[in-house]
Amino acid sequence: MDLNADLGEGFGIWQLGDDEALLDVVTSANVACGFHAGDPSTMRRVCEAAAERGVAVGAQVGYRDLAGFGRRHIAYDYAELRDEVTYQLAALDGFCRLFRTRVRYLKPHGALYHAAATDETQASAVVAAVSDVDGSLPVLCSPGSVLAQLAAGAGLRVVAEGFADRGYLPTGRLTPRNAPGALLTDPDEIAAQAVRMATEQTVVAVDGTVVSCPVESICLHGDTPGAVESAKRVRSALTDAGVTVTPFA
Repeated sequence: MDLNADLGEGFGIWQLGDDEALLDVVTSANVACGFHAGDPSTMRRVCEAAAERGVAVGAQVGYRDLAGFGRRHIAYDYAELRDEVTYQLAALDGFCRLFRTRVRYLKPHGALYHAAATDETQASAVVAAVSDVDGSLPVLCSPGSVLAQLAAGAGLRVVAEGFADRGYLPTGRLTPRNAPGALLTDPDEIAAQAVRMATEQTVVAVDGTVVSCPVESICLHGDTPGAVESAKRVRSALTDAGVTVTPFA
């Protein structure tokens, strides 16, 4: 099972999360590419640190929305979104190559992640960008989403992702961030959810329903309170459960 985290989400003098500490724990790093968060110096620093540790780097692409942290929906034109995703992907790959590595996969961020799960136009723009830049790159996304279906249809590898620190609805979708139970903060609860995903391929929704959740990668948000401690607890719990933690890419 892969363990990924959103990293490089600071901007200028503003820092968010402990990138280096998380890179000591996770196997894949979803690095912000400067649109929803991050900047060139942050991208370079995180790529270098990931390369030193053998952590796979993925392009975490988002809306051009620094003020909203990429969590506000934008009704993009197909071609504009395709080109902005291409731009972000290529920019991060440039920094990776400085340290003899490369971008290994792509994952949408925030509002784009959710839009691409249901919106065919936005999902197809993401798919087109990946196909144009490097058709061998996997797409990390929610299982059964529109993005997953279109990416598979285009011949891209789809890697299904679950969230250890987020609540789930009975439909299998994430609980909206403004709703009760959206964010898990207790390290033991987060670890238990991760182990259940890895060993049973299920998750318990906020109403107690057991929902199918077949995933190859488990995400921890770098901006979640106690993210480093939770990541350590998750990795230890997975190992104790007999799960090998390794990059999917």
